[in-house]
Amino acid sequence: MVQDSSGIKTAGDAWPEPKPTALLVLADGTVIEGHAIGATGTAVGEVCFNTAMTGYQEILTDPSYAGQIVTFTFPHIGNVGTNGDDIETVNMAGASGVRGCVLKADITDPSNYRAVRHLDAWLKARGIVGIAGVDTRALTARIRDLGMPNAVVANDPGGAFDRAALKAEAAAWPGLVGMDLAKEVTQSQSYGWDETSWQWNAGFGRQENPEFHVVAVDYGTKRNILRLLAESGCRLTVLPATATAEDVLERKPDGVFLTNGPGDPAATGEYAVPMIREVLDRKVPLFGICLGHQMLGIALGGRTVKMKQGHHGANHPVKDLATGKVEITSMNHGFAVDQESLPDNVETTHVSLFDGSNCGLSLRDGAAFSVQYHPEASPGPRDSHYLFGRFVDMMRAKRGRTTA
Repeated sequence: MVQDSSGIKTAGDAWPEPKPTALLVLADGTVIEGHAIGATGTAVGEVCFNTAMTGYQEILTDPSYAGQIVTFTFPHIGNVGTNGDDIETVNMAGASGVRGCVLKADITDPSNYRAVRHLDAWLKARGIVGIAGVDTRALTARIRDLGMPNAVVANDPGGAFDRAALKAEAAAWPGLVGMDLAKEVTQSQSYGWDETSWQWNAGFGRQENPEFHVVAVDYGTKRNILRLLAESGCRLTVLPATATAEDVLERKPDGVFLTNGPGDPAATGEYAVPMIREVLDRKVPLFGICLGHQMLGIALGGRTVKMKQGHHGANHPVKDLATGKVEITSMNHGFAVDQESLPDNVETTHVSLFDGSNCGLSLRDGAAFSVQYHPEASPGPRDSHYLFGRFVDMMRAKRGRTTA
């Protein structure tokens, strides 16, 4: 094998082998070659796979993916471009925390009337390092067999890589266990929210006649969760992840919402769980999603565990044990509530039909419930929107008792 002046390797008259311009280097030393997309540089994180066929822009701006490198199992990513409406992080211009992305095929030119920017240009603008040309099917199979590896994704148009240094960086990264990432993605100041969901050719609306005041604690919230709460009749005050019980209760909320977010729930729970327990003691209706679900489980006496491969995708079947109904849900979590650890006053309400893991719980003698999946993501498309109505019904019932 020789190298000509252009940097392309050749072997006699053999077909030229292009020089890799991007690498995915796993912590065990495995090197996967590809070509560069997105921002130049390196990023270290945990590699997961996402099975959704659509919604790549929402996935890449979901703060729950902080600390992770997302492998898309669907081969064609980028063909609808990007736009300003499908961003999920509250800080529209800021990074969501996702470390990188891995694709099978090259990004194609956008072909959608809503597209305003090519995905590659959008990745560069948001500082997301990517690699394409990867056998994502093989990588997904590896994750299923061995679990989610730590890795470095590196992007250099000139193909200049220090492979030994990249291997060392991937091996040295400590992983997500014990890592509190909510502080990295939460908004540092409180803010109000009244935007409602998107309507075809009309855009987003505004909540003008709220019935309830809800305090949402932001551990890395998605915009569409806030929109659906507003659409359900709520005026929202959003507080940072580090909000104390005093911060929450002094605003006299009708209900408290615990948002989604990234990282190890036990680590975030060190400061969040005392607040949650005080809210529970005050009998304020409470609803949690994703990380909020996990921390409610901890606050009620349970524990969380790290999953081998996690749940990431928009096609996950979940059974509602009360009704027998199966919902097609969107999921994004690498930790789960250990339902065997839950005390007798906590009921398991939903389970994954993939692996039987806990996907919902409620307090038998109080107004608190949560789900592991994302009802706002609408893959069903609206199988799970009833949960926002359930929260409103709880607040309405509490107000009725209070004013009786």
